[in-house]
Amino acid sequence: MVLNDKERERLPSTLKRSPAKAQNTYIHTLEAAEATHGDGEAAHRIALASLKHSFEKVGDHWEPKAHRGPSDDQDAKTGRDAIEGTTPTAGGVDARAPKSHLLEMAKRLDVKGRSRMTKPQLVEAIDQHNRRATARAGRQ
Repeated sequence: MVLNDKERERLPSTLKRSPAKAQNTYIHTLEAAEATHGDGEAAHRIALASLKHSFEKVGDHWEPKAHRGPSDDQDAKTGRDAIEGTTPTAGGVDARAPKSHLLEMAKRLDVKGRSRMTKPQLVEAIDQHNRRATARAGRQ
């Protein structure tokens, strides 16, 4: 399904640079969440949590994950706990992926010092890289 202009306007910039399936997942979950929770931060958190089950953030956009499922501890929560967002998020990095996947992603993104990093350090370094890439893309 192709999004109309009004729906496309509502996408975060990273999703505008992402595959149509990621865009559709976000918008349709957002609309369903707004029907239940109203138009606010909770609906956007729910839409992002849904997106992160099938996609991971890579630089300034989202790409399909190899395996479907929650990306981090916050994403794994359900119900009221998920909406309140009290657990730190990995910002779209698939923190539950194997270290080998994170190393490959860090290599692809040219993260310096990756071979000596622990898994949590890789997640943090990839998240920082993604944030910088998103900020750069927003300035262009």
